[in-house]
Amino acid sequence: MYGGAKALFYAISRSAVLKRLASRYGMAGAAGFARRFIAGETIDDAIAVAQRLQSQGLLLTLDYLGESVTTLDAAVAATREYVRLMDLIVAAGIERNVSVKLTQLGIDVDRATCVDNLRRILEPAGRHGFYVRIDMEHSQYTEMTLEIVETLWEQQYRHLGVALQAYLFRTDEDVRRMNALGARVRLVKGAYKEPPSIAYRHKADVDAAFVRQARLLLDEGTYPAIATHDERIIQAVRVYADNQRIPRDRFEFQMLYGIRRDLQASLVAAGYRVRVYVPFGREWFPYFMRRLGERPANLGFVVRAWLRER
Repeated sequence: MYGGAKALFYAISRSAVLKRLASRYGMAGAAGFARRFIAGETIDDAIAVAQRLQSQGLLLTLDYLGESVTTLDAAVAATREYVRLMDLIVAAGIERNVSVKLTQLGIDVDRATCVDNLRRILEPAGRHGFYVRIDMEHSQYTEMTLEIVETLWEQQYRHLGVALQAYLFRTDEDVRRMNALGARVRLVKGAYKEPPSIAYRHKADVDAAFVRQARLLLDEGTYPAIATHDERIIQAVRVYADNQRIPRDRFEFQMLYGIRRDLQASLVAAGYRVRVYVPFGREWFPYFMRRLGERPANLGFVVRAWLRER
């Protein structure tokens, strides 16, 4: 069931017809069914949401949605939009933290140009005190993403980190690799459809891998980000950190905008650092469908929002 739901929603996310249909209604007005998980289609929308979250004691990351661009012009346009976003974040006075995807910066078109585009983001980010996280995508990008992180790290871009996906067999070693480098890791379960030859298929196996890797990060990593909405896993991490006497300011929990708001608030009240990923942009449909695939119960939120709108 776990892998089947993920595969179904992944297939839907790639449907151009459904994307066009959803675009008409998903963000239409305040009651658009996608607004529970997407801050909006514009930077102004995202900043307004970010200001509200920050006032609640939450940390935040802005995520400009868009992936798998097919032209260098589109990659350059995305790069410019990130630079503009950073200027607006500075002006708004919110936390200076963004995430990027390498396919959005053109890695499928030309790897060298993609790295140049990433540097064009990292340069002003460094000047203005931003932290930049590279999101992980399909497994075909895992090795090249880590190689790019290592190359830029050697070039002294130390305000750069990466996400790793627990469901891949290789991730234990990748955690050790990033720990040794000193780069900050965001640990996620993984939202892409992957073959059983390289990834765990059953939820219990993914959960076990996630907890194991989280402990590695807590023991040896640099300010790890434990990104999950699973209360049992969060509790396991809390118990382990307490037993190892790891201070609560040496790691953070991360969650997605619109998911488990109650859990976010309770963790903040308990003295933990909690970061919320705030996605926005016109290319929201693939992201939205992957969120449903990760946790099909999220579909209930969408249905209720749709019924309220009707």
